[in-house]
Amino acid sequence: MTIPESSYGADMRPAVADAGLLEDGIRSAGLKVTVPRLAVLRALTDRPHATADALFGAVRADLPGTSLQAVYGVLASFTTAGIVRKIEPAGSPALFERRVGDNHHHIVCTRCGVVHDVDCAVGHSPCLTPVDALGFDVRAAEVIYWGLCAQCQSETALP
Repeated sequence: MTIPESSYGADMRPAVADAGLLEDGIRSAGLKVTVPRLAVLRALTDRPHATADALFGAVRADLPGTSLQAVYGVLASFTTAGIVRKIEPAGSPALFERRVGDNHHHIVCTRCGVVHDVDCAVGHSPCLTPVDALGFDVRAAEVIYWGLCAQCQSETALP
C-alpha cells in the first residue's frame, strides 16, 4: 500500500494517522488487524527511519508484554505486504519507514546518523539507468547519499 501524498506533512513524513486509517492500511494489505500491528504502525508513523529496537522501545511503552521478536515479526509481515519499506545503509542496523512505492532515496549523515528522504533524481522510476543492464528489466534503483547534515557541519566548524 502506498501512502497517499496528502497523508504527508511538509517534511514528507506521514502525518499523524488515526487508528482507523492505520487499521484500513493493515486490512488493505491483506493482513489481520491486531493490537501489536497497530502499535508498530503507529510508532513507525511517528518515527520514520526507525530501527526495530527503537520501535520496540516505543511499542513496549504502550504494550509492556510485547517482545522484540514480535516487533520483528510485525515488521517482516509489513515489509512483505508492501506497507513498510526496509532500508539497510552500510554499517547501520536496518531501518524501516512507511513511505513506500515511489522509489525515493535516502541521505545519511556520516557523523550523527540522521536519515532523510530524498526524492528521485529524475522524477520517475527507476531514477538511474545502468550503462549495461545485462538483460535485466530494471524497475527500481536504491541510492543512499552520504555526507554531513547541516547541524554536524556547524558543530565541526566551531573552533
